[in-house]
Formats: sequence, structure tokens, C-alpha cells
Amino acid sequence: MTLSTKVKKFAAITLVLVAAGLSLLACAASDQPKPGGPAHHTVDGFRNLYIEDPNKSLFHFLAMKHFGDTVWADHAARANEVPIRTLDPKMLASKPDGLRISWLGHATFLIQLGDVNILTDPIFSDRASPLSFTGPQRYVRHVIDYRKLPKIDYVVISHNHYDHLDQTAIDILGSVPMYLVPLKLKAWFTDAGVHPDRVREMDWWDKAEFSNARFQAQPSQHWSARSFFDRRETLWATWRMELGGRSVWFAGDTGYNDKQFKEIGEATGGVDVALIPIGGYLPRDFMHLYHINPEEAVRMHKDVGAKMSIGMHWGTFPLTAEGPSDPVIELAKQRQRQGLAPAAFVNIPIGATVTPAP
Repeated sequence: MTLSTKVKKFAAITLVLVAAGLSLLACAASDQPKPGGPAHHTVDGFRNLYIEDPNKSLFHFLAMKHFGDTVWADHAARANEVPIRTLDPKMLASKPDGLRISWLGHATFLIQLGDVNILTDPIFSDRASPLSFTGPQRYVRHVIDYRKLPKIDYVVISHNHYDHLDQTAIDILGSVPMYLVPLKLKAWFTDAGVHPDRVREMDWWDKAEFSNARFQAQPSQHWSARSFFDRRETLWATWRMELGGRSVWFAGDTGYNDKQFKEIGEATGGVDVALIPIGGYLPRDFMHLYHINPEEAVRMHKDVGAKMSIGMHWGTFPLTAEGPSDPVIELAKQRQRQGLAPAAFVNIPIGATVTPAP
């Protein structure tokens, strides 16, 4: 074992031991409701409304992964299961007359119509981790040089986990876009060098209207943390986007309940396209509160009243136990079981572009 390898292994072990120690501390935000505030606000953060949030830590996750009964797939060895294409910057630079959606991998989409360009949860790093040498590593190639993306007008962020809020992406995008973020997340952006005027914090059901697009933050069932000490101190959200007479709903990362997503569908009258996670769900006993599986993804599609949905949050980072293509296979089974046409909820290659019909 080389010195470099020993150093990396020591650092990783140290991280685990620190997490183990911190798991004994009260590292989560209080779940006590904030007097006079919305039900999901607490005295020092936020909470979910339809589950009891557990105080699981990184230590619990590592113990489950390495000592649990679930067999974890070798994602890197099965990377060829993920269809992938290269995105053409010249095509993306053109201004489409209709809605155009390109998947860059994981939860990152480029949504375009006319001269409006929107990115969702951009992650441009090789790892979804606070450390450059350890943590979940992207096992498929990047599909574009991110500096060749068209000028980005808006970025929506669902929450602050490392696979959804990426320092490298923000460094590249800078203060050019307007960032729409959940409550208490603005400070992270300004600390990262983004001009304060380019960040708009929003609570669930808040709206932001611009000359060429409208946004609404909507509920989800998830959590937030960038360290061992800030559990649920910033909010998480789904997003509704409206541009050029079309609507797109971005689910970010979320568990399922039979109330909030039906409420979203009833409040908005449905949506043209929904971007819904289908991966990140095994082992189910550990993941079910905060990550939907393909069965729940189909239910969510119906709840929000989507004309069409696109699967995401699979085939990019080795975050959970299921294999790279397992979510796609399971989604096909669930569409059939729940009477949903294949064209209503599709999977596309990473780097592919779709133009949903009006």
C-alpha cells in the first residue's frame, strides 16, 4: 500500500470515526414548532409534516451499508447498463420554439424554451462529497463541457445535499443566473461568492415572477445537511416552473406521502412535464422516508397531475444499493401494474434531449 493510499484510507476512517462520535450528540434541529409560524417551521429549522424525522447520521448509514444484510451493486462494474450520449453545445445554443429538456445526469436538467435556460440541481463535480478524494464518485462520463452550456438564466435548488448542491457547479455558473433556493440557503451562496441580489430564498408556496418565467417553491418530504451540525436547518422543496405557456415540475429528492403531492396537483391543476426521481431507494427500510421508489414515483406522477414524466436520480452516482439499471426495469413493471402508458413516464439516456408535445 502506497503512502498516498494509506493517507486516503486514514482520512476516510477518521471521517467515519468522527461521524460515530457525533452520532451520540444532539446534532439535529429541534422539531418543536415555531410559535406563530407555518407548521413545517421549527424554532431553529424545519421539519416534515407527515413523518417523524429520525436522527440518523452518517455513522448509521455506513453501518447499514457495511454490516447490513443488503447486497450492494457494483455500480462501476455495471456502468455499461446506463445509456449515455454527448450533448451538442451548438444545439443547446439554439433557441427552441417549444419546450426542450436535456438530462445531464442525476437530478440535473437543462430546461429551455425560446431564450430562457433553466438548470435544476446542477452537479458538475466528479464526486458527490465534501472531500475530493472520497465519497460517491460519478461512474459515467460527463456529457458536456459545462463551460459550453448556454447562458443560464435561472437555477433551482431543491436542497443542500452534496449530490444536489455542488460547489464546482456554482463556481462555474457564478453570479450570472438567478438562483431560486429554499429558505435559509442564501447564506451558503453568498459565502460561495454569488452576489446577494442573484439569490432568492423561498418558502413552500412562495412565488417568484420574472419577465420570462415564473417559479413556485412547493412541499417535499426530505431533509437537509452539509455537515454534522446543521441537520434540517435549511429548507427543502420541489419546484414548479412556468415559461412560455408551458409548465415543468421538479421533484428534487423526496419521500412519498399521500397528502402533499395530491395537494400540489389540486392547487396547480396539473403540469405538462414532471421530473421525478426513480432511483436511490434501497435498502427500503432505511431509505423509504426520504426517497421514493418506482412504485411511488408512478403514484407521484398521478398525484401532481403530470401529462408526462421523466425519470431521474439514477445511473450517475453509487448512492444506494440498487444497480444502475434496476430503477428503469422496476419503473416499467410499475407502469404496467398501475395502468400507465409507457409514453406517460419515460426514461431517457444521460445526454438525451426531449421535446414534450404541448
